[in-house]
Amino acid sequence: MRLRSKLAIKCAKGTSYLIKKLNRGSGVTLPGYVARLIDPKILSTMSEMIKEKTIVTMGTNGKTTTNSILFHALEAEGKKVIINRTGANMLNGIISAFVLATDKKGYLDADYACIEVDEIASVRVLPQLKPDCALLTNISRDQLDRFGEVDITFNKVKTAVTSVPDTTLIINCDDVLSYTLAAESKNPFMTYGISEQIFDDISRSEIRESIFCRSCGKKLEYDFFHYGQLGIYHCPHCGMKRPKPNYTTTDVVFHDEVYSFTMDGMRINSTARSPYNIYNTLSAYAALRTMNAPMEHFHSMIEKFDYGNNRESIFTINGARVQLHLAKNPIGFQQKISLVLKDPDPKDIIIQINDTYQDGEDISWLWDVDFQYLADANAASITTNGTRRHDMGLRLKYEDIPCESTTDMKATIEKLTREGTKNLYVIVNYSGLYRTNHLLTELEKGGAKE
Repeated sequence: MRLRSKLAIKCAKGTSYLIKKLNRGSGVTLPGYVARLIDPKILSTMSEMIKEKTIVTMGTNGKTTTNSILFHALEAEGKKVIINRTGANMLNGIISAFVLATDKKGYLDADYACIEVDEIASVRVLPQLKPDCALLTNISRDQLDRFGEVDITFNKVKTAVTSVPDTTLIINCDDVLSYTLAAESKNPFMTYGISEQIFDDISRSEIRESIFCRSCGKKLEYDFFHYGQLGIYHCPHCGMKRPKPNYTTTDVVFHDEVYSFTMDGMRINSTARSPYNIYNTLSAYAALRTMNAPMEHFHSMIEKFDYGNNRESIFTINGARVQLHLAKNPIGFQQKISLVLKDPDPKDIIIQINDTYQDGEDISWLWDVDFQYLADANAASITTNGTRRHDMGLRLKYEDIPCESTTDMKATIEKLTREGTKNLYVIVNYSGLYRTNHLLTELEKGGAKE
């Protein structure tokens, strides 16, 4: 290893130590920035130390959960795995994951790297990582002020993967955007998809990112939609169609709030409460199989896997059942509404909408969500919170759905868990996730502080 690389690692570790010592954060981004300043080639140097394979996961929805499945599957086989488990998926966060995992001499002892990569950052990250496998979950709108419309995301990811032509792609072929990207990239690729209709009408909604053929521009015809533009499609003009996937699931059953399904002849009784987590499981399985990774313990691991990742958590507070859910874009929010409506019992709902840089300052996407379904959610109360609580309230008003607003999340949760239906859903976008999770954890313990 070059002296510059060793210095970069040492300074990065020192930065992380100081951040934690001074209680200034988790120290998972700035160390990478420091390391890159000292050695601009540090990520390439680190990635070359991985003994077996590097797998990156990209996509608008599902990449954190999918990356976590990959990590746990490989760890269950006794493999040593590097992961940016905090979701720090920009260049500096990814560098931090590598340099902070080194030993005292600055060397990595890792068999695999499972790295979540932001779609826009992928153009800079992939040429340095040179991954063996790149998994793409789907492409849809997210943070309009950062990503713009889906064509920008499509072109960024396409540029990234074509810069690493030896990287094998794992593609959701139910998503016409992802499948077209793979076909145009010339990278080797494998596909996964779900051929039976498992999503309900609420999940499917009318949110469509692209229903036109990327080859000839004509409107696609669909046998059915899963959600968004995902489904079974074909072009009546040029003949382009959704291919038969290399990996799929069958016999999907929803019972006692969780899904079971068959995958590659293996019956899985999962803890997944949302159908899109079947996609996440399938995509990770496809990547592991394609990379010829050991999978002796995959079945036992996935049946115990916690799909929440602190993004879907259940708490008991004052005898009430409280569910926390992340919803950060139109398609993701539509899935959460579907989940709420699967529960027939009376309920209270809190929706927190913020507009920080992490969330995306443009919240016009709220008008793309079919909130009218909440009128049939058997909700005793709906309360809005966050910096854009009034925008959320206005959106509900246009659907003739009554709501209140609050600036005190803690007091509202305490009141609803004591006096409400004892069945509370809290839906937040990105910047509110950590703080709300911490608040609910402390309230569950009975010791939340102001």
